[in-house]
Amino acid sequence: MAAGANSLKSILYALAANLSIALAKLAAALVTHSGAMMAEAIHSFADAGNQLLLLLGLKTAKRPPSPQHPLGYGKTIYFWSFIVAIMLFSMGGLYSLYEGWHKLHDPQPLNSPWIAVAVLLFAIVAEGLSFRACLVEVNKERAGRSYWRWFRETRSSALLVIFGEDLAALLGLVLALVFVLLTMITGDPTFDAYGSLAIGGLLVLIAVFIGIEVKSLIIGQGVEPRIRSQMTEFIAEQEGVVEVFNLLSLQLGEDVMVAVKVRMAPHPDADAMVARINAIEAAFKGAFPQVVWLFFEPDLAD
Repeated sequence: MAAGANSLKSILYALAANLSIALAKLAAALVTHSGAMMAEAIHSFADAGNQLLLLLGLKTAKRPPSPQHPLGYGKTIYFWSFIVAIMLFSMGGLYSLYEGWHKLHDPQPLNSPWIAVAVLLFAIVAEGLSFRACLVEVNKERAGRSYWRWFRETRSSALLVIFGEDLAALLGLVLALVFVLLTMITGDPTFDAYGSLAIGGLLVLIAVFIGIEVKSLIIGQGVEPRIRSQMTEFIAEQEGVVEVFNLLSLQLGEDVMVAVKVRMAPHPDADAMVARINAIEAAFKGAFPQVVWLFFEPDLAD
């Protein structure tokens, strides 16, 4: 994760927003009998639970290495991020699709629809503030890339999940508001059912995208391509390095492991070579503080 980006702050903002929104939506859904509103309430409660899981993941990821896990527990956050994607898919997306299907076959008129509109407007403002806080953190590590490219390349799974959740929540709220208004204008309660189906489809789609990205991290990804290029250039510029044959990296949550093979310039003796390598390693870790494990291999060929 790029220096300065704070996943914890984004999670806490999202948790506070989703709890307040979920309670307001649930009250409105019970009063109005709106399927779209009930789908949104379940979605917000699921999101709040997801944020608690991400907090658990961030905490357990900081456990120190052990003999059984010599590279630490940093990848734990990937597991919990994947669980969150599954919950977003099932408790959010599939439930919304079920609610929409049920309401489509048994439509019910809305009671006090203006309550639903007021709650949705409040939720849009609250979710918008949460999403804005998330974007502040995303922009710290986006480095001029498009949001889509950042989404595909980032190794910050917790921030990726919060971004996807907040985006899904905000778009879902807008859809719910549109379909509730259509129901009020036309008097046709099936529009409310269509709203639930649209929200469910949206949540399933975003959950699938999140799951695909987190799966890659679980399998094992290196650092972002731009950071790998920076690392390779840094090693190549060091005194005593003639050529960088290869540089491999592995992202372990917030920590990184790097293995590099280089051709070194001739040195007077082995002690001088070791001293130069130690100096390069110290400089490298200073430039890339996320690197916890660095394996440096001098060789004559790749």
